[in-house]
Amino acid sequence: MLSKVTSYGISGLDAYPVTIEIDAGRGLPATIIVGLPDNAIRESKERVRSAIRNSGYKFGPKRITINLSPADIKKEGPSYDLAIALGILAATDQINANHLSEYGILGELSLDGHIQPVSGTLSVALAIPKKHFKGLILPFANAQEAAIAENIDIYPMKTLNETINFLNDPEHIKPYQLDSSKLFSKPIDHDIDFSDVQGQAHVKRGLEIAASGNHNILLIGPPGSGKSMLAKRLPTILPDMSLSESLETTKIHSVMGLLKNGPSVVSSRPFRSPHHTTSDVAIVGGGSIPKPGEVTLSHNGILFMDELPEFNRNVLESLRQPLEDRCVTIARASKSVRFPSKFMLVCAMNPCPCGFYTDIKKECHCTPTQIQRYMFKISGPLLDRIDLHLEVPSLPSTDLLSNSQAETSQTIKERIVEARSRQQKRFSQTAIAANSHMSHRQIKEFCALDEEGKKLLKMAIDELGLSARAYDKILKVARTIADMGNSE
Repeated sequence: MLSKVTSYGISGLDAYPVTIEIDAGRGLPATIIVGLPDNAIRESKERVRSAIRNSGYKFGPKRITINLSPADIKKEGPSYDLAIALGILAATDQINANHLSEYGILGELSLDGHIQPVSGTLSVALAIPKKHFKGLILPFANAQEAAIAENIDIYPMKTLNETINFLNDPEHIKPYQLDSSKLFSKPIDHDIDFSDVQGQAHVKRGLEIAASGNHNILLIGPPGSGKSMLAKRLPTILPDMSLSESLETTKIHSVMGLLKNGPSVVSSRPFRSPHHTTSDVAIVGGGSIPKPGEVTLSHNGILFMDELPEFNRNVLESLRQPLEDRCVTIARASKSVRFPSKFMLVCAMNPCPCGFYTDIKKECHCTPTQIQRYMFKISGPLLDRIDLHLEVPSLPSTDLLSNSQAETSQTIKERIVEARSRQQKRFSQTAIAANSHMSHRQIKEFCALDEEGKKLLKMAIDELGLSARAYDKILKVARTIADMGNSE
């Protein structure tokens, strides 16, 4: 007998329907899976066999053929287990299949029949057309994550037997209800605060400007001057995420399986800090089946790159397109996938290999050639894409031993939220939300220069050899500083 079940696969960040056809007929006993499955799907027949038997049903000596359609797309992951098990039970006349076609089905099975969480459930819930199905059956652990979509009824299940009982009588279980407003009303608790940092007033001011306009920033200073400490506290002063930003970010983290053991919704801005040995594929994304990289995982948040010159040159150069276009395109022979990458780049580095070139207390032992070679590890085009370059000097003992109370993150955040609200009002008719995202046409409109400003910039361009991109960056930062001062 033939049965059909609908499940979903993930391509990039988006879900697509997969029809699972199961034929149980006569012949030599075997279970064959076709339709370009990966190893996790090939192994599912062992999980499914044990789950069916341990749930009190028979996995008889039949020739079972499982087809995953469309057959020309590579399928991956264990999320088809539950759909395959239900399809086999329907094909062998062990359950009522009348309601099987009315639901989308996702879930990984353990050997005892329990349903384990899977990746990408939010993408699936968002992809299902309204009124296409009566609901989506998925693991209980993924219920809250998928219910954010609100366009499909969610039916979370814990075991294979519970799913079968539901399909026999769908009316006895109501869909999962979620009050999404409560998820975003919870205050975000940070263990760290800007008040922990003594001194460095001008660096804090620079970080406040960067956060107000979502500008990329580079911190240069000797070891122990507080570069990493300041950068790690930057998320505490960023404005809270909007609902749309949270959905975008949650969708990315859902596809990557980062929500399985944590919160079901990403409500705080991501802070990603990859090690300098990380490869270019891990940074920008890729693989035979393209997956998002760090630039996408930090979407709507911060990508912090400590010890910037220690990163491989290929890695640093691969950042150019994501920084410029706020998206990254991964092209493969079979398909091309685009991932969003609207992040704030925060970098930290020493001024020389030993680190003490700019330190007034410690002597630098590097030769001019060594310093030049060290600085040349970062290309001009990449530095050109970083809006603010800040020197972070070593901390004087008076600041280090001071008992004065520094400004808290909450105080700084309030000023940043005010500056961002002015930008949101200015760009309300556009798709951008911060000054750093302005196009050249918008710069001309919102960053008009007076004669004195033109003379100053002309002199800077002539003397310092600034590029057209640097010129635009200066105007964007100036616009942000004006917004912070509530000035036109």
